[in-house]
Amino acid sequence: MSNEHHAPDAQKLAQDCAESMYSRDMASQNLGMKITQVSPGKATLTMPVTKIMIQGHGACHGGYLFTLADSAFAFACNTYNKATVASGCTIDYMIAAREGDVLTATAVEQSRGNRTGVYDITLTNQDGHVVALFRGKSYQVRGEVIQSENDQ
Repeated sequence: MSNEHHAPDAQKLAQDCAESMYSRDMASQNLGMKITQVSPGKATLTMPVTKIMIQGHGACHGGYLFTLADSAFAFACNTYNKATVASGCTIDYMIAAREGDVLTATAVEQSRGNRTGVYDITLTNQDGHVVALFRGKSYQVRGEVIQSENDQ
């Protein structure tokens, strides 16, 4: 199969995987996350910082930043229709996010083997400032991302 035919198929598969996962992902949906871009090994999500996300120092709680990055990681590593989960994650916080900010998490695959992968996720605010850096390590488990009617 030539690259001309493979690339559109891989892109459609990535989009179908994201749509399938998002339809079942109540956590991401309820936090206002939106998928703005997905392609094989990559995903970009946005999330508004709301009043309920603010901690005692007046900034967005780090757990919400982690959750946004983790969701982008999940969508990126599940673009091949192979069920994949996190085996480990780290995050470094750079600057505070504030109520009213719109955060963008951009996940990029760095490596992918038979069962494991490494993904870097950058969180930025609406001004393009880096809020946090996240690295996720993935592990492929049994099953597919896109579930048939019989699986549900």
